[in-house]
Amino acid sequence: MSVIVQGLSKHFGTQKAVDNLSFEAHPGQILGFLGPNGAGKTTTMKMLCCYTEPTEGTASVEGYDIKTSPLLVRKQIGYLPEHNPLYEEMYVKEFLQFVASIHRIENKVGRISDIIEMTGLGKEQNKIIGTLSKGYRQRVGLAQAIIHDPKVLILDEPTSGLDMNQLLDIRSLIKELGKEKTVIFSSHIMQEVQALCDRVVIINNGNLVADESIDTLRNRMEGNRSVRVEFAQNNVSTTMFNGFKNVIDVRKEGEEIIFTIKGNEDIRAEIFNFAVANQLTILEMKTDKANVEDIFRKLTKSTIDV
Repeated sequence: MSVIVQGLSKHFGTQKAVDNLSFEAHPGQILGFLGPNGAGKTTTMKMLCCYTEPTEGTASVEGYDIKTSPLLVRKQIGYLPEHNPLYEEMYVKEFLQFVASIHRIENKVGRISDIIEMTGLGKEQNKIIGTLSKGYRQRVGLAQAIIHDPKVLILDEPTSGLDMNQLLDIRSLIKELGKEKTVIFSSHIMQEVQALCDRVVIINNGNLVADESIDTLRNRMEGNRSVRVEFAQNNVSTTMFNGFKNVIDVRKEGEEIIFTIKGNEDIRAEIFNFAVANQLTILEMKTDKANVEDIFRKLTKSTIDV
């Protein structure tokens, strides 16, 4: 079975947070669910988890309709929200015992032991949750999401706050879980999406703008390149480069201005001449292949300030 979303909409007054959204997610496949802030990702996830009722449309989880069978839907889902709600005064192991009791899990001791090992919480299991680092709190949140062995995992920014070693461990765990379960994975980190996901659904202003495999998205940008430029001046704006030809997108990332270029055009000389004419100093300029982040920017840039 799987998650099937059909014409799902959520309106708050006149605002359409989610607008006629349809897609599917299947077992053995990690689906990246992407969009800029305010695109409707979290609202969609809450509807799938039966925390928010849709205005129109519906969805089914493992064959159960979110409108007519919300309790059965919730039994199928393990959910890790972006803002991980935990009982911070409880000990880690105590909290997992509490969650296991709610799910009426048989052999709680064995299951909790397995989950603690899977999520790398062994050294932290006897600590109070409120004393843990953000990374370990994320691990506790993931542990509670999978403790009842759900068939569907909905993970909203699950690697937020993890250091590199923790990130690799959790990434490996999500990949392993994704072999048998249906996983819907939301992240703002495009490297994570490329590393983990088989398919991506991208929404913008509540509307579906892409539903494709990672390979298909990459092929969209095949032959395109990006140029990264660091200027000495701090007041360089992306709008200064609106007149450049063969440029698909311009964005600012940290100290760099990043140009996504169509095809094999070389605009480095144009950038250099522009800098000289406008008394700008270039500290570094380098080229690279366009990636999934460039595609994401192209599809959603209408809502992103640059």
